[in-house]
Amino acid sequence: MAEPSPELMSLLRPPIVRSATATLNRALFSKTIPISAARISNVKQIGRIRSELEKSREVLRLERLGNVRVDPDPSFASKGGKCLLLKPEVKPEDSSTWSSALQEAVKQEDVGVIPYGLQLDYDYWTYHDVMTSLLPEDALGEVPVGFSIVGHVAHLNLRDEYLPFKKVIAEVLVDKNPTIKTVINKTDDVGEASEFRTFSYEVLAGPDDMKVELSEGNCTFRFDYSKVYWNSRLQTEHKRLVDLFQPGEVVCDVMAGIGPFAVPAGKKGVFVWANDLNPDSVESMKDAITRNKVSHHVRPFCQDGHKFIPFAADDLLSLTSSGTNTVSIPQKHTRSLPPPPPKVLTIPQTISHFVMNLPAIAISFAPAFRGIYHLHEELFFPHTETKLPMVHVHCFSTKSEDNVKETKEICERISEGLGYVIKPVDEEVKVYEVRDVAPKKRMFCASFRLPAEVAFAERQAKK
Repeated sequence: MAEPSPELMSLLRPPIVRSATATLNRALFSKTIPISAARISNVKQIGRIRSELEKSREVLRLERLGNVRVDPDPSFASKGGKCLLLKPEVKPEDSSTWSSALQEAVKQEDVGVIPYGLQLDYDYWTYHDVMTSLLPEDALGEVPVGFSIVGHVAHLNLRDEYLPFKKVIAEVLVDKNPTIKTVINKTDDVGEASEFRTFSYEVLAGPDDMKVELSEGNCTFRFDYSKVYWNSRLQTEHKRLVDLFQPGEVVCDVMAGIGPFAVPAGKKGVFVWANDLNPDSVESMKDAITRNKVSHHVRPFCQDGHKFIPFAADDLLSLTSSGTNTVSIPQKHTRSLPPPPPKVLTIPQTISHFVMNLPAIAISFAPAFRGIYHLHEELFFPHTETKLPMVHVHCFSTKSEDNVKETKEICERISEGLGYVIKPVDEEVKVYEVRDVAPKKRMFCASFRLPAEVAFAERQAKK
C-alpha cells in the first residue's frame, strides 16, 4: 500500500483536544473530511471500475478504512447505490484533476464524481494518534508506548511527566487493544520491596485481576502476576538458551521463576532441575509442568540458590548410585492393540548447563560452584567424553557500543566469586548482550565452562 500524500496525512490527523486530558471524551474525536467519490451507475461494475481507478492511483486506500461506501444521497442509497472513495487530490468540480480513465468513465456515464464527507471517529484512530491529540505539546517528544502485555494485563512504567494523564492513557490502551482488560502502573522498582522480584502497582483501568494466562515457547503458563516475576521482553533470551540445550542433557535452573527456561526445555526432552526461592513461583511452575506434560523431565524445587547449586550436583550423583536414575514414559497406542512397553530414559549423572537468571545478584552465587564435583574428576574429560558444565549467568552492567569495558568488568566480578580468574580470551567467556533496561544500563548473559580448578576444589564446609 502506497504511503498517503502529505495532504491526506494532514486531513487524517485527529482533532486536537488537549483541554480534555483530565477525562477521555471520545465524542470529541469525530471529524468529517471533505473528499470526493465516484458514484457507480451500475453496482455490478464496481469491481471493474475500482480496478481501473486503482491503476490510475485515484482510489483512496487506507488501512482500517473500506473504500466502497453507501451512496451519500438517500435517493440513490435507497436503491442500493454505491460509491468509491477517491483521493483528496481528485476534485469533483475540476475535471483537470481527473485521470484520463476517470474522465472516460464519466463520459461513458459509468460513474459520476461527487463530493463526499468522510466521517471518522474515535474508533478509527490508533493509540498513538489519540495520544498525540490528547497530550500537551511539551510531552510529545516520546509518547508513552513502552508497555508490557502479560496475558490480559498491560504493565506500564510511566515517567513522572505522564503521571497526570495516566488514567486517560490507560483507557485508550484498553480501547485500542482488544486483548487488554486491565492496565497497571508500576509504583516501585522490581526487587525494591521484595526479594522475589515482585513490585507494587496501581490499577489504572479495568478490574484488579492479576491472574493471567499466556503462551511462550509452545507452552502455556498460568500465574498471579502480582506474586511472581515475569518479563515478556525476555522471550528471545528464553528461546536462545533453550536452543542450546540438547535432549537428554541435564540443566540446573537455579532461579527458575515460573519456568520459562525449564518448561520449554523439558518439552524438547531436556531434564531440568528447576528451583526458585519464591513459593508462589514454584506453585505456578508446578502447574506449568503438569499443564504442559513435562513432569517426566522437569523437577521443581524451592530452595535458596546458594544451597541448590551443590545440592543439584549431589542429587544427580545419588540417583545414579541408588539406581533410581531412570524415568519410564508411557507410549501412545490404539485401544485395539496391546500397549507398547514404556520408553525408559536414563538421567545423566552430571549437569550440562547451569542457568542463573537473576541479573541483579546472580554473580554473587558464583562461590557456590566451588567443589561441586570434588573427588569426582573421573566423571569428566579426559577420563570420559563428558565436559564440565556450562554456566550461563545473567547480570547488569553499563552500556557501550562494543561492550569491551563491560565484558572485562563482568569477567572480573565472576572471577572474584569463583576464586579463579576467567578472561574473555579465546572465547573462554562469551558475554552476550540481552537487552537495554535503562539509558545507561544493559542486561548481559555471561556463558563460560566451569573451570576444573573450581569444580574439583575442596568443597567449603556447610554453615
